[in-house]
Amino acid sequence: MGLSVDWDLARRIAARTAPDDPRAGTDLARALEAEFAAITPDAEAMVAAETGLHSLAGPARARTADRMDWVDANLASFGRMTKKLIDKLEDGEDEPGPLSRLVEPLGVGPKVAGAEVGLLLGWMSGRVLGQYDLLIAEDDEPDAQDWVYYVGPNILALEQRYGFPRSEFRLWIALHECTHRAQFTGVPWMRAHFLSLVDELIDSVDPDPGRFVEAIKSMAAERKEGKPSRLDDGGLSAVFASPEQRATMDKITGLMSLLEGHGDITMNRAGAGLVPSQDRFSRVLSQRRQNAPPITKLVQKLIGLEAKMNQYAQGEHFVLEVERAGGRALFDRVWDAPEHLPTVTEIRDPSLWVSRMREPAAA
Repeated sequence: MGLSVDWDLARRIAARTAPDDPRAGTDLARALEAEFAAITPDAEAMVAAETGLHSLAGPARARTADRMDWVDANLASFGRMTKKLIDKLEDGEDEPGPLSRLVEPLGVGPKVAGAEVGLLLGWMSGRVLGQYDLLIAEDDEPDAQDWVYYVGPNILALEQRYGFPRSEFRLWIALHECTHRAQFTGVPWMRAHFLSLVDELIDSVDPDPGRFVEAIKSMAAERKEGKPSRLDDGGLSAVFASPEQRATMDKITGLMSLLEGHGDITMNRAGAGLVPSQDRFSRVLSQRRQNAPPITKLVQKLIGLEAKMNQYAQGEHFVLEVERAGGRALFDRVWDAPEHLPTVTEIRDPSLWVSRMREPAAA
């Protein structure tokens, strides 16, 4: 019996966990789909004008999804990304691979894994507003990928609850997601570099059971000594990562902090004048996260969402500090080559990156 995930069970669990959508099939939902189809090309053009990043993959495609549409898209992405990991750990042999031998005595089989994935996606489907679906495998249903997703029920719920001006809020979201697409399709090397980091992370996986025991002991020692916990930096995945994995995760964290911070800044700059309520949008969504129930905050910490929120703030600070030191021309050097990407340390102290970029000129 090899390690796998019961994807059908994951979908059924997600369907039970996802919040109900009382607006499904209404004129309001249909109008939302038409509006995002119309504003996404405009948002893409505004992002290109603001950043100078023009997509090399053709026009952006908008897909307004209900919660289960979003779940299905992410189940497909999870399946593509976990296949290589499962193949690596199982070695394609008839006998159970090392990870199966570890988890099967604990009862962590395909159904348990499927239930966990389903619970996570069902919960998240009620919170996500938009997402850019990066093309993971060119020969694996390419037409089903490279979409800009908008989760209609969540957008409509926020608009109604907080009285957001609809056209402004929708353009604001579209600008953010189109910025992410521009980053991955307008920088020629970005997609390949990101996927190489994912492969590097998978290749460094160590199924040794002792790794998990040592990680738990280390986390307990950190708490006892009052040190910052790795749980705060990336959720459970950071806690159980090996030193090699943590090094790769730091690269990914530095990259994602840059992209998220740049996404927020571009969203606000490109929308200036057209989205006068954007400060209120940011403030309300931030307060909504801060005022979440304790159980929600715990889940966010465990799965790394809290760390992701920190990435937004740190990345935005990095962009602004670099521009303050050398203007837009200096910042745009991040797009020249993978070697120019900031490390986690440089994200937290932008002056280090500025000095590194200026060293060749000084020499």
